[in-house]
Amino acid sequence: MITKRIIPCLDVRDGRVVKGVNFTGLRDVSSPVALGKYYSDAGADELVFYDITASAEGRRLFTDVLREVARTIFIPLTVGGGINTLEDFDRVLKCGADKVSVNSGAIRDPNLILEAARRYGDQCVVISADVKRVEGQFRVFARGGRDDTGLEAIGWLKKCVGLGAGEVVLNSIDTDGVKRGFDLEMLDAVCNAVSVPVIASGGAGCIEDFVRLFQTLPKVDAGLAASIFHFGEVKLQDLKAALAENGIPARILSQAPGSAGESPR
Repeated sequence: MITKRIIPCLDVRDGRVVKGVNFTGLRDVSSPVALGKYYSDAGADELVFYDITASAEGRRLFTDVLREVARTIFIPLTVGGGINTLEDFDRVLKCGADKVSVNSGAIRDPNLILEAARRYGDQCVVISADVKRVEGQFRVFARGGRDDTGLEAIGWLKKCVGLGAGEVVLNSIDTDGVKRGFDLEMLDAVCNAVSVPVIASGGAGCIEDFVRLFQTLPKVDAGLAASIFHFGEVKLQDLKAALAENGIPARILSQAPGSAGESPR
């Protein structure tokens, strides 16, 4: 089993980290700069930065805050929100991103994946899908979970990987923020359909949810979460230790650099 990654997610709106339930009811959490540094110091394997209203508001991703976050962390950074063109890819990469996550932009123009993979390499292109059950089907939603695209999710993700996406982030709208565990059924279907790394997002409520995820679905490469980390319900070092105790390989820092005490709020 390959080393599993633990990835905190910063959902950013108007320059602040926010979090809700089922993609609604957003509340303020913290500064993305302070929170990003905290996670980098505390032993996170990667960090995801989503400008969650960029697509819905039809604007470009805010880059000033992104630059500050990139300057303060020492782990890989994936950035998404309002990514619609190759120029958007170029802009966020120049701001310090290591990978670029595309969602609504790819739905509008799937060739964006192909063009970006050719220019920057497939390892740089992440397809993020917000998926919800509709009439017994896994359905892809756009604009931050607002619009039902009518696309069947498994076929859509297979197409995106075929075009050059090097990684899949599966965001289950059904389990987002509910804290009752990852959507194992949905994740299993995706893992069996694609050959690239799959990141599980939506539903983590405790350490046991991550253990169950990796034990049940060893094909899943990483677990992504937000509120349980933001509000101190789960400490990264405790989670990594629990994974190791259960025979799940994870990178563990012997001593986290800098200050990794209470999560800044």
